[in-house]
Amino acid sequence: MSEDDLDRLVRRAFVSYGRYWADAATLDPDEPGLLEKSFVVEGVEHLLAAHEAGRGAVVALPHLGCWEVGAVWADRQGFPLTTVAEPIQPPELFEWLVKEREKLGLRVLPLGAHAANELLATLRRGGFIALLADRDIVGDGVDVELFGERTRMPGGPAALALRSGAPLIACAIYMRPRGSHLLAVRPPIEAVRTGRLREDVARMTQELARELEVLVRAAPEQWHVFQPNWPADIAPARA
Repeated sequence: MSEDDLDRLVRRAFVSYGRYWADAATLDPDEPGLLEKSFVVEGVEHLLAAHEAGRGAVVALPHLGCWEVGAVWADRQGFPLTTVAEPIQPPELFEWLVKEREKLGLRVLPLGAHAANELLATLRRGGFIALLADRDIVGDGVDVELFGERTRMPGGPAALALRSGAPLIACAIYMRPRGSHLLAVRPPIEAVRTGRLREDVARMTQELARELEVLVRAAPEQWHVFQPNWPADIAPARA
């Protein structure tokens, strides 16, 4: 890629990020015809199959597009999503953000010691959980190859799928022209135990990385990851 092409892509990425915040801030789940006129779904059969089977699903997303619209859609389909969020200061701001997400049909759990158990209980009741899965923010992720280079991704989505038996399904919500959106759902990664839990988590997380690559390649300018994501990105800064 030439420097000019790279500059144009970076510029489009920041424009896309600006639109994301505008869409998220103005999203009104009660707007008449919100989804009927501007929301397209590809691969919906994968989510509906999990819902009809009553075993729930672990929905894994990259930091791409506007995922809040997907929360509204899932709620209207009859399988509202549960997710986690890191508490922020002051507490009143976190409470406000949780209430705003609840208006979209999204249940938000504070990240902490009890979050994993509650997510697992939700799956065992046949519920759906949604987790951003492309960045190892905590620092205890699984080593994977992502776009041809080694990095780490969180192992939580795969571990929850394996412990509950729910499928692991990658998806993304793309922003399209004139305020429309596209939800792309990838085929499920079945939660099958083949050996030690740690090894199965590593295997499934690598499979998830491959699915996320497919989703990101479709619109790399909408992948809102502006921090170093590979060890090679960080090493030069330390030199």
